[in-house]
Amino acid sequence: MKEKLSFSSYFVIGVMLFALFFGAGNLIFPASLGQNAGTNLWPAVIGFLITGTGLPFLGILAMGFSGSRNLQELASRIHPVYAVIFTALLYLTIGPFFATPRTGAVAYDIGIAPFVGDDYVKIGLFIFTLLFFGVTLWLSLNPSKIVDRVGKILSPGIIILLAVLLITVIVKPMGSFEAPQEAYSSGAFMKGFTEGYNTMDALASLVFGIIVINAIRALGITSKKEILSATMKSGIVATIFLGIIYVGIAYLGATSTEMFGLFDTGGPVLSNASSYYFGTFGAVMLAIIIILACLTTSIGLITACGEYFNLLFPKISYKAFVLFFSLLSFTIANFGLANIINYSVPVLMFLYPLAIVLMLLTFLSPLFKHSRLVYVATIAVTFCISIIDGLKTFFDTFEIQYPNWLFSIIDFYKNNLPMYTEGLGWLVPVLVVILVTGIIGRVKYQKQEDMRATEV
Repeated sequence: MKEKLSFSSYFVIGVMLFALFFGAGNLIFPASLGQNAGTNLWPAVIGFLITGTGLPFLGILAMGFSGSRNLQELASRIHPVYAVIFTALLYLTIGPFFATPRTGAVAYDIGIAPFVGDDYVKIGLFIFTLLFFGVTLWLSLNPSKIVDRVGKILSPGIIILLAVLLITVIVKPMGSFEAPQEAYSSGAFMKGFTEGYNTMDALASLVFGIIVINAIRALGITSKKEILSATMKSGIVATIFLGIIYVGIAYLGATSTEMFGLFDTGGPVLSNASSYYFGTFGAVMLAIIIILACLTTSIGLITACGEYFNLLFPKISYKAFVLFFSLLSFTIANFGLANIINYSVPVLMFLYPLAIVLMLLTFLSPLFKHSRLVYVATIAVTFCISIIDGLKTFFDTFEIQYPNWLFSIIDFYKNNLPMYTEGLGWLVPVLVVILVTGIIGRVKYQKQEDMRATEV
């Protein structure tokens, strides 16, 4: 048994955590943000970093602080049924509904699409994703060390390749910052803040946290305090790497608009920048590394979802779940990257506040003596606001007129909830509910303690 980890140990765990987080979304969203934010890049990037790196860091810490064995156990502090629904929805979101199809679509957009003629883009996507998810299925059914080995080679490879590209961009920018697009012309910080949701890393952190904690325990650390300390140090390593890459790619995006114009997604930004600086060789190198990186992420997500749902429904085999999730991911990937992103945003606007509030409650839990009343009341209030946020975002994204009942609720929220238009309408009500129910929880706990003392 060890009392403390060496710097090299938690650095290695931090790099492992970075590799777990680093997937398709970590490349495309900061590039797209840079293009759209233009001269308002820096406030937008700061907002993006809070949700893109700060929240995942908090999620990892929350799992270490809670002492829970997994996310479902932590969420069961609200209610066992809620725990199953929330955990299943989170796994499906970071798995076959959005994040896994996105790995295939991004790998195609960055790695293959630049070499395919405009007339063959859709058939190219079909053939590529068929092969991509076929390999994902094969390796998920036959877990082998090849994925770990490729991952260990890829992480440094991606960092080195991106570092070379980003240093080149800083030394020799492609162009100057353009005027911001409408969404970023005012309130760039809050737009960047909600854009950070798209990485899905805060949701994933509630799953990855356990992997980190188990890795720390495997090195002989047993005390809760030291596990939390090592988790924090490892999280800081991963956060620094992610933060540097986000800032660099966002800057690349902002300098690329003058040269290439605006793209629908961030994928073509990176492939065009690689070709601009390093020619065909650069584009091919980027393609190989991105495809392999997306593949290892896809395998990891399919495997994690297969294992969780097999645990939830033991009568259905792990292999059946993996086959189903691979086919579902392949189907959704063929709707194209822009559509996957558009459909995922409303779900993230609904799920993210629930995940953030669960993290917040985890840290505050000792103050209100772990009272279930606080958990239930706070999540109920968050749900009532975030479900409307999700529906509103869906109608806005697809330019559908609100039904009257939804318009009435949105109007009420706009007039009464601080920061509602910025996507943070849930924050003040949540803090008020935690304060009020927290006091009730503490008073109840004290009364129970006094009764026990008199009985003794």
